[in-house]
Amino acid sequence: MKTANQIRRQFIDFFVKQHAHKEIPSASVVPENDPTVLFTTAGMHPLVPYLMGEPHPEGNRLTDAQKCVRTDDIDEVGDSTHLTFFEMLGNWSLGDYFKKEAITMSYELITKPWEEGGLGIDINRVSVACFEGDDDAPRDDESADVWRSLGIPENRIYFFPKKQNWWGPAGQTGPCGPDTEMFYDVVGDPDPTVHKPVSDALKKELLDKCSPACDCGRYVEFWNDVFMQYFKTADGKFEPLKQKNVDTGMGLERMTAILQGVDSPFETDLFKDAISKILSIAGVLHEYGKIPDSPNDRLKFSARVIADHLRSATFIIGDDRGVTPSNVDQGYILRRLIRRAIRYAKMIGIERAFTHEIAKIYIDLYKEHYPELQRNRNRILTELEREEEKFGRTLQNGLRELEKLIAKKYDGQSAAGKVMSGEDAFFLFETYGFPPEMTAEEGRNFGLDGVNMDEFNEAFKKHQAQSRVGAEQKFAGGLADHSEQCKMHHTATHLVHQALRDVLGDHVFQKGSNITKERLRFDFSHADKMTPEQIKQVEAIVNEQIQADLPIHFEVLEVDEAKERGAIGLFDDKYASMGNKVKVYFMGDYSKEVCGGPHVEHTGVLKHFKITKEQACSAGVRRIKAVVEGISDVA
Repeated sequence: MKTANQIRRQFIDFFVKQHAHKEIPSASVVPENDPTVLFTTAGMHPLVPYLMGEPHPEGNRLTDAQKCVRTDDIDEVGDSTHLTFFEMLGNWSLGDYFKKEAITMSYELITKPWEEGGLGIDINRVSVACFEGDDDAPRDDESADVWRSLGIPENRIYFFPKKQNWWGPAGQTGPCGPDTEMFYDVVGDPDPTVHKPVSDALKKELLDKCSPACDCGRYVEFWNDVFMQYFKTADGKFEPLKQKNVDTGMGLERMTAILQGVDSPFETDLFKDAISKILSIAGVLHEYGKIPDSPNDRLKFSARVIADHLRSATFIIGDDRGVTPSNVDQGYILRRLIRRAIRYAKMIGIERAFTHEIAKIYIDLYKEHYPELQRNRNRILTELEREEEKFGRTLQNGLRELEKLIAKKYDGQSAAGKVMSGEDAFFLFETYGFPPEMTAEEGRNFGLDGVNMDEFNEAFKKHQAQSRVGAEQKFAGGLADHSEQCKMHHTATHLVHQALRDVLGDHVFQKGSNITKERLRFDFSHADKMTPEQIKQVEAIVNEQIQADLPIHFEVLEVDEAKERGAIGLFDDKYASMGNKVKVYFMGDYSKEVCGGPHVEHTGVLKHFKITKEQACSAGVRRIKAVVEGISDVA
């Protein structure tokens, strides 16, 4: 059996050794200078500046395994496909090769035997899909023709609309284009009804409908080649890009399941040890995969949710830009993942602290490829133990509130035959983290006869819609759209960073930023509230550099040279261990900082800088918000 670690290495080595790509390390799972997302959700996010034409220090052919977190489908986790953390394997062409070469490489990797550096997949079980075309862009016959030339028969080439076969920009505007997707037939039989006794009429209907676009479970998408040949403008138009790029993504977890011949990623070596440990702590002796069905199907589902969420939490806390549980932004998502895992654990009988034990399994499994997990091992374990202790107290408070609620509104011990309203159940869920299943289960101890799930689901949907609107308002219009306004604000952060160090000391380092067209937000390490005098000093220094109209340029340097020349930025062991170069932006002789861009060409464009607010962000971290006057000229 090929392990997930071997499959990841095989993918990267194929492009490095056989097609002259350079391996680059995974970027942080916490985006830097991209306020459009809370986490890195796709392999392309860290590379947007280079897709827009910025030269990459390692050249124009790249390959990587990128850490990603997506929580929009968190309620689906536990089925055979959905995960909150995943690794996206990718190869990149930044203005080098395009459709024919990219598709040919994909075909080669898929079909080559393992011993020759490929994955050895049966090509007869692979179908592909291409963009069908619309008013914005033509039908992608070019990609389909390449697949035909490689031997994919017509009946396994599909054309789908934008919803399926178009990759949009990271923000509201940006690079985008058609894609071609690859699907694996997990049934392996040309007749999807072969295992079901059905009528001839129904059989024909199923055969006519069954394609990679349906959700019958027969087809699993495992790779996507994106051809970024357009730029979506603010007014919704699609203009041809000067630099045509290739961005591909293969989900490691799905490919591992395919090559290991199992039904889902949860049966692979990425999860088996963690799930076995979870069930062992729950007091279940088993051979994984042979857990009896009902009533223990919930046991398997719960174990999957716990294993998934704690893997995500391990990577989020263990990242070098690691997040800790809180009630805002990334910290809120992290807290939700940990507490959701604990809730499911309690539903299968786990009462003691256990999250750190599962994290240890993941650290040991991934530490070779992601050494930051080992570096940050103590932080991971400590934060999990601390959050588990906090949530234990919250649960106790919730149980007391549940008892009061039942006594007040459902006549206490006379609650038999009564159903709790969805609104009350949602209050317990939102305030104390009680899922409706737990509320129903605990309510039975008081004679309550369940929860109105229709009302609960309606309240939950309203909450989700409000959360999405809030997130869009908070994170829309960020740096990823590459507008001139965002470029100006991003450029100003370099001057702010150095000015803060000049005024407050060399302990100041950037801890995060959020760039919109309207303002910049800059978080930095500093324990004390800035005085009015210090704020004025920082403003004066930045404006002095703006008035000096400093030229801005970048140089690609070895890490040691960048440090010797006084560049500031995030230097970690990944650069040294993989021999990476870094891009350093110079603003005259004043600011020298590692960054991927984008920036304006000289500081005078900014005209004037003003700090509008200074406040605490978290322990040991302050935050300023500011604007530059030059924005009004391009607004």
